[in-house]
Amino acid sequence: MRHSFVVLTGASGSGKTAIAQKFERLYPQVRVFRFDTIGVPSAEIMATYGPGHQPGGSWQRAMTLEWFARIEPHIRQGKQVLFEGQMRLAFIREAMAEQNLRPHIVLIDCDDTTRAARLTGERWQPELATAQMMGWARYLREEAEALGAEIFDTSRLSLEASTAHVAALFGLISR
Repeated sequence: MRHSFVVLTGASGSGKTAIAQKFERLYPQVRVFRFDTIGVPSAEIMATYGPGHQPGGSWQRAMTLEWFARIEPHIRQGKQVLFEGQMRLAFIREAMAEQNLRPHIVLIDCDDTTRAARLTGERWQPELATAQMMGWARYLREEAEALGAEIFDTSRLSLEASTAHVAALFGLISR
């Protein structure tokens, strides 16, 4: 199926950012937005958004809503859009309803061993390869299953194969 708006979400180390970066280089006709380009504020600033909407927090919810408001004009103009970031599917669905958008949501996922190897080896961020991150990944997986979202496991796939999967969602290549 050909989609005009695809959202990639997932926990750190799943491969979503690497996929989005490679996709952007290969398919410049698709507008790519990355959640993290807004920057991650300090814990003090995050706390100003309030304690609600756990896990993920009120800041993540507010920024997801903000991103969808920024993306909406591009969709209305008929542009293809890929949005990548680490956000709860509940927040994505809320933002979809607020902006009346219907993206194809994909949870980019991998097994814990692969995630830990990517975070410690490829990304040089061993501080993220924690039980808490593995729990966050499990939470997102369970949320995706409950909401019927696509779960795409990159554990045994190359970056090229993973990027091709996303390109196929846009109808840019056949699978």
